[in-house]
Amino acid sequence: MALKELSSLEKALGLKKPNKYSTQGDKKVPVLQRSNGPALSGLVTIATYLVREANRAELLGESAEHRAIVQQWLEYRVTKVDGCQKEDIKTILKDLNTYLEDKVYLAGNQFTLADTLMYYGIHHIIVDLAVQEKEKYVNVTRWFDHVQHYPGIRNHLPPVVVLKNRVYTGSHH
Repeated sequence: MALKELSSLEKALGLKKPNKYSTQGDKKVPVLQRSNGPALSGLVTIATYLVREANRAELLGESAEHRAIVQQWLEYRVTKVDGCQKEDIKTILKDLNTYLEDKVYLAGNQFTLADTLMYYGIHHIIVDLAVQEKEKYVNVTRWFDHVQHYPGIRNHLPPVVVLKNRVYTGSHH
């Protein structure tokens, strides 16, 4: 999955020459083979490198605080989201939902690499949510829908239908 994410990220960043990737180990850690330097390994390391190669440093955060927040969410993605068990999904969605209560994006009001990689990381979770679950995690659903419509982000993933209005109203069933 990480290799598709990195290819999609390259396209979103407008990088012309596709890189060569492989994986290593049981967890299939992505590795970027570079012709003019050592190989880079790890999703976050490679994604950060690609952002810098594309001269899109703003995607890593505009200020020291925003850069730290972006790094925090990138770390959350690889430590909590990747490989999460079914019983961890509700905790992840609850944490994200609470965090996104007063934010447009993970680093506040600015779209960053954290939004892209978190979107890729939770797509398989959101696509399986029932309508009622999407309503329960309304902030995550709003953020997810916003990110999936961001230019060039969705690439290899199918769109997820997100209802804009509530299906159930009070006691009028």
